[in-house]
Order: sequence, then C-alpha cells, then structure tokens
Amino acid sequence: MGTVLGAMRNVRWHELQHAYGSASQVPGVLSRIAWGDAPTAGEALSDLERWIGTPPVFDSTAATVPFLWELAATDTVRDRAGVLDLLVTILAAGSVEHPEWTRAAHDAVAAGRATAVRLAAVHDVPDADAGGPSPARAVRTAATRLLAAIDGHTCPVCAALPPREARER
Repeated sequence: MGTVLGAMRNVRWHELQHAYGSASQVPGVLSRIAWGDAPTAGEALSDLERWIGTPPVFDSTAATVPFLWELAATDTVRDRAGVLDLLVTILAAGSVEHPEWTRAAHDAVAAGRATAVRLAAVHDVPDADAGGPSPARAVRTAATRLLAAIDGHTCPVCAALPPREARER
C-alpha cells in the first residue's frame, strides 16, 4: 500500500459495520480511490458514500474519515474534490440510534479543518489539456464548501453529546 493509506492495516475493519454489513471491504475501496483511474475512483467514491455516508452514520464512518482526509491531501488522487464532498456529506449525516457514532464521525471531519484551510488556498495550475475547470479549482471550491460546513456545524447530536474526551474524564 505504500505510505498513502498505510495505517489502514491498523484498523479492525472486520469488526466494524457500514450500511450493508461488514466494513471489511472499506480498505479496498479507499485504495481504488487512491490509485484507480477516474472511472474506478468515481465508482469507489459512490460505493463509499452509500456505505458510510448515508443518512445514518456507522461505526466505520469515524474510522474511515482520517483516510479520507489523507486522500484529499494527496495530489495524485484523481477526485480530491469528490473526497471533500463526501466529508461534507458525512458531516450532515447522523444516527439517532447511535449518537456516539455521529459525534465521533463529526469530530473526525472537524479534526481535518487545517487540511481544508490549506486546500482552500490551492492555486490554479494551467493545464493545456483541460477543457473544464482545473482540478485545483475544483479542490479549492470543495474545500471552501467543507470549511463552511465545519464552521457552521450545528447538529443536535453534537450539541447534546459532549466530545469524547469530556465523556471519558
């Protein structure tokens, strides 16, 4: 796996769940986002959104978010803007039955705010082959959207449930 996503092996994915069952497939999907061609990465992002970003979040959602931040910060990932948009989706999702999963997922998204600030400041690099908006502009736009979501985040679960550190004292 190299250095990108190398820490995935430290997560017990088989013990976590997503919308359709075991999260044991999540590392493979993250790898497809990291190294796949555009159609493969796009399909993997769609799969991941259905699995962990559906309206209820799951215990695998919070475990996945740090790797999404890693992918968003990696220049070679083809759809970094799509990864950032998935983080916005996760921040808007929640689980009434498992508020601790919601809080953990939302805290994990907010923890990457500094990365979003950096990505929102990315400058366009001219690409002679590009016909549409540059990838840098798409990343900047998605990062700006994510920053607005983080800074304006006011979900009832997060307001009612203190951060994990405070609950563990």
